[in-house]
Amino acid sequence: MLTDHYELTMISAALHDGTADRQCVFEVFARRLPPGRRYGVVAGTARLLDHLRNFRFDSDEIDFLARQRIVNTETASWLESFKFQGDISGYQEGELFFPNSPILTVSGSFAECVVLETLALSVLNHDSAVAAAAARMVTAAKGRPLIEMGSRRTHEESAVAAARAAYLAGFASTSNLAAGLRYGIPTAGTAAHAFTLLHDDEQAAFASQVLTLGHETTLLVDTYDITQGIRNAIEVAGPHLRAIRIDSGDLSVLAAQSRALLDELGAPDVKIIVSGDMDEYSIAALRAEPVDAYGAGTAVVTGSGAPTAGLVYKLVEVQGRPVVKRSENKRTVGGRKTAVRRHKPTGTAIEEVVVSQGTPAHQPNDRLLQRRFVAGGEQLPDVPTLQQSRDHLRDCLISIPWEGLKLSVGDPAIPVIQE
Repeated sequence: MLTDHYELTMISAALHDGTADRQCVFEVFARRLPPGRRYGVVAGTARLLDHLRNFRFDSDEIDFLARQRIVNTETASWLESFKFQGDISGYQEGELFFPNSPILTVSGSFAECVVLETLALSVLNHDSAVAAAAARMVTAAKGRPLIEMGSRRTHEESAVAAARAAYLAGFASTSNLAAGLRYGIPTAGTAAHAFTLLHDDEQAAFASQVLTLGHETTLLVDTYDITQGIRNAIEVAGPHLRAIRIDSGDLSVLAAQSRALLDELGAPDVKIIVSGDMDEYSIAALRAEPVDAYGAGTAVVTGSGAPTAGLVYKLVEVQGRPVVKRSENKRTVGGRKTAVRRHKPTGTAIEEVVVSQGTPAHQPNDRLLQRRFVAGGEQLPDVPTLQQSRDHLRDCLISIPWEGLKLSVGDPAIPVIQE
């Protein structure tokens, strides 16, 4: 039922007129990147495949659809036995994409492919938007670790998906325990301002936290006065405290002042973690400051101003014949696509070549971008793991020209050539 009403009405009409079984190819792609972005990041493919395993219509759901007159008897019977029997291929998670990159290809009968449209776009648009924003933050952090902590700024299930996408993009950990349980992502977290306010004074709160969690904990020092908070933290925990966290104020000034004070107090190894409405731009602005790690929340889970990747799911082939949508500003290119990324001998990507109904002429240092995920309705065994996709994205970001990593507005990192 993770689908839109019109998908089932199309199936009803296609079953009635005999076109439901026509063999079709649908593709997922973005017509353009969000404003200011130079690349997209594919994320959510593995989650989509997990959903597909259980994509069925049970009797209660079919009864609801029939009562609401969304489906007729013929369609209800079709839904009872529905199981996707087609093929799915595409870019692996962690791959970069650009305008018109064919990141997912779904082939099979019209009915079984069209019913997947909303599910595919829901998963891929959300996860890819988060991953792209997170990747930009990772680049801005220049190797310093980031903690994803945006669960309270989005839907509870979106929070889990966002934590996964951020980790894929290079974040070191998440505050979300469900993401840790489901996906094996490292989790992190110690205490909020409420814990300090609970106690009679700041020192009592710090003492309780250190007694319970040990010196590897992080103390939040800006509940009252940050200078006194740091003094209290070192007085209670000593110079072997793992870290302090600053969550408010002018972080650039406070980070420098805090580092100086920690050094003065004989605690040069205590790290400084900053949080509080961090995005890629504020992270980049702190590059020169003595910050050891960042916590990012709202901006990550909302795609940092681009909450959707702008992906669409379009029919491009029917019975082996290319079909083209000619609507103004929404034109499509017909036929199943094959894509390769071209590189210099040094490994730097120079362009992406997309060919309809064929294969690009092979050149040295080409890399084929698509791989098979599902054949005849059965998931293939070599779908990359989350860690493999995380490693793949890191390698992809290294391969694009350095201009493509800029946070400023500009053209896509590499052009897409359609042949």
